[in-house]
Amino acid sequence: MPHELARMKVIALMRRCILIWLSALLLPLAVAHAETVYVTLEQEGAIAALEGSTGKVIRKVPVGKRPRGIALSHDRSQLFVAVSDSHVIRILDARTLKRVGDLPSGNDPETFALSSDGSRLYVSNEDDHQVSVVDVRARKRIGTVEVGIEPEGIAASPDGRWVVSASETSNMAHWIATDNLTIRDNTLLDPRPRGVTFSHDGRQLWISSEIAGSVQVFDVESRRLLKRIQFEIPAVTREKIQPVGIALTRDGRHAYVALGPANRIAVIDAGSFEVRDYLLVGQRVWNLALSPDESRLYTANGLSNDVSIIRLPDHKVEKSVVVGQLPWGLAVLP
Repeated sequence: MPHELARMKVIALMRRCILIWLSALLLPLAVAHAETVYVTLEQEGAIAALEGSTGKVIRKVPVGKRPRGIALSHDRSQLFVAVSDSHVIRILDARTLKRVGDLPSGNDPETFALSSDGSRLYVSNEDDHQVSVVDVRARKRIGTVEVGIEPEGIAASPDGRWVVSASETSNMAHWIATDNLTIRDNTLLDPRPRGVTFSHDGRQLWISSEIAGSVQVFDVESRRLLKRIQFEIPAVTREKIQPVGIALTRDGRHAYVALGPANRIAVIDAGSFEVRDYLLVGQRVWNLALSPDESRLYTANGLSNDVSIIRLPDHKVEKSVVVGQLPWGLAVLP
């Protein structure tokens, strides 16, 4: 009997050791799939951080007047935030959200694009009708490019050759060569262009047009229009379909477009350019962002003051989380 009791104690101890070992092994995997979503709150002058898997708001920090565009640095250690009415790009530590510096942005920075090597920011200055070029390491503005009236949407090509700025009032896409910061070409767009996004392979450029209710897809090499995508939603009037933000998956299979006051996300087959579905989210959806592993899509819903969390690839809207007043831009930290 004593020997049997001792044997049982040894077995129990071994089981506990195995459980501890398994927990230690699996914990890094759980952490790897955790992510933090940062949302700019235009009216509050702050950014909110929420846990991606649960939607729980972790914290909120002030950054200045009317923050809009937001992005992570390439090494994911810093956050860049365009604070429009404070006329600056704030730099925050991505983990602590403490302010670690500022970048000179020119007047009224709306949005910006980070170069493929992470060394430059290309900033839309809506009031001055120009793009500011900022050296990130030197924290210095090194040039400006005159573009059309009210530039907002802007994107940098993956190969580093191009920056494309879209001017809302001029209805133009301006192709800026990064080697000498000159405009090489101008492309006429549908009225009031907003979102500008390169495909991950750099072969296509997608541009949304708010008033036309369309997305135009261009071949980058020839600048030729490949497709104009229109949207039709049952029981939603055409004037409420106002495309803004665009997100493309790395594998080139899907495109997602925020449709503004239509309160929908369009799901597009990026190969055929066919609209496959519409997902109901919050009110006045402005922008959206994919999680790094592309298992979730997050949307900033300006008038309902929330973020919708969409599970991929089955395109199920799991929940909406109240984050603060007038959410606009998003960035996701793994």
